[in-house]
Amino acid sequence: MINCLVIDDEPLARECIIDYVQKVDFLNFCGAATNPTQIHALSIKQPIDLLFLDIQMPELSGLDYLKNTTKRPLVILTTAYPSYALEGFELDVLDYLVKPITFKRFYKAATKAQDYYQ
Repeated sequence: MINCLVIDDEPLARECIIDYVQKVDFLNFCGAATNPTQIHALSIKQPIDLLFLDIQMPELSGLDYLKNTTKRPLVILTTAYPSYALEGFELDVLDYLVKPITFKRFYKAATKAQDYYQ
């Protein structure tokens, strides 16, 4: 099982990703937050292997979090902004999902994470 966190400030987007995580048998939903500053506290409770991370958030953007964090789980960016893809991949993200995210595209990213994790 791959332990996952979902970080997104938009309630509907967050709930959609949580729902998708719970539908995939090799993913284990471990928590959600509205801000990347909450990642550390959530990861203390349980080791996190995969982070579904939004880019545009009020207090700290997903990209700023990635730029300032060296030790982190695998990351799949989830955003409404396709223009940040290159910058995301330069920060070694595993995949880049553009909202609205279909389950088919989500599952493709999740299996990529599973392959990488194994």
